[in-house]
Amino acid sequence: MTQKHCYQPVTARDYRRLAEKRLPRFLFDYVDGGAGREQSLADNQNDFSRYRLRQRVLRDVEQVDTASELGGRRVSMPVALAPIGLAGMMARRGEAIGARAAARAGVPFTLSTVGVCPLEEVNAAAEESCWFQLYMLRDRGFVESLLENVRARGCQTLMFTVDGPVAGMRHRDTQNGMLGGAAWIRALQLATRPRWLLDVGVKGKPHEFGQLVEVVDGPNGFKAFKAFIDAQLDPCLTPETIEWLRSRWPGRLLVKGVMSAEDALAVADAGADGVVVSNHGGRQLDGAVSTIRKLPEVVEAAGERLEVLMDSGVRCGSDVVKAVALGASGVLIGRPWIWAMAARGEAGLSDYLAMLRQEITVTMALMGVNRVGDLGPELLEMNPPD
Repeated sequence: MTQKHCYQPVTARDYRRLAEKRLPRFLFDYVDGGAGREQSLADNQNDFSRYRLRQRVLRDVEQVDTASELGGRRVSMPVALAPIGLAGMMARRGEAIGARAAARAGVPFTLSTVGVCPLEEVNAAAEESCWFQLYMLRDRGFVESLLENVRARGCQTLMFTVDGPVAGMRHRDTQNGMLGGAAWIRALQLATRPRWLLDVGVKGKPHEFGQLVEVVDGPNGFKAFKAFIDAQLDPCLTPETIEWLRSRWPGRLLVKGVMSAEDALAVADAGADGVVVSNHGGRQLDGAVSTIRKLPEVVEAAGERLEVLMDSGVRCGSDVVKAVALGASGVLIGRPWIWAMAARGEAGLSDYLAMLRQEITVTMALMGVNRVGDLGPELLEMNPPD
């Protein structure tokens, strides 16, 4: 009899492998997949290898401090949990789990507009206010009421996503019947995951869109999700949209999905406080340049006017260090936190975040760096050189 290999998950790759075994295929691929041929999805990760770290010795690194400031608050490391739609389908009450683990780790959690758990539940779980991610809807009246509720619940940072005027071509979702049609495919996949079906599918109810119960018809089903996307997402986003939002949101405003100096300057002129250099994890425009390659351009153009964060492709502590050395205030992690949570629940996510911080600490120490603020481009080398 062949003995199964047992191991303790440590890296994002480890947790991904376990998440794939636990989740129904359509949910795993929803998180794991990208647009088109998934070229940008791959480049986001692979292009971190273009930058090599400078190892420095003969320095006192007994005390290495990973603490930093992100989004106007002190954090334990320059990391935040990115907004993930339908996170509450990846583990029972997933957004609440994510917020609680993030609070314990000392980093921000961002709740998605299309999250399952309502804001009230998420903030109660963490005993502090999360960041809130907004997709602009055609119904501006509803957006205003949503912002009022978010502000009333104590949220001080709004993350406005602008790179989704239309949904990208995500072929895995179509193949799996994720967004309507072919329900029998999902049913067959569910039958292979009885543990998930009981824990999340049954005990994890209600499966509503916690922030959108007023505009999404029906508490359940991916048809409602697709109908919402088709009918409500506003494709007419301009700098004036940011100005409109700025006039109604008194807190910190971050604009997510910026991939050029020109757009970063437009965001600054419209009154935002920061940008997230992001190509939506390779889920929108396949063939778009990786975020780590575009980060220096945005920092150079608008880094003195805006806080610059980045996401897409971050998998380990050295990736975080490279992004900060290139000028980012910090990074958002998306898929890794979902994989860890789907694989091992709240404990898995807490373990992953602790390991990520340890990776950052060790990387800094071996580079001869004691503080996050001492990281800069002089500590990186190009490989191969341009």
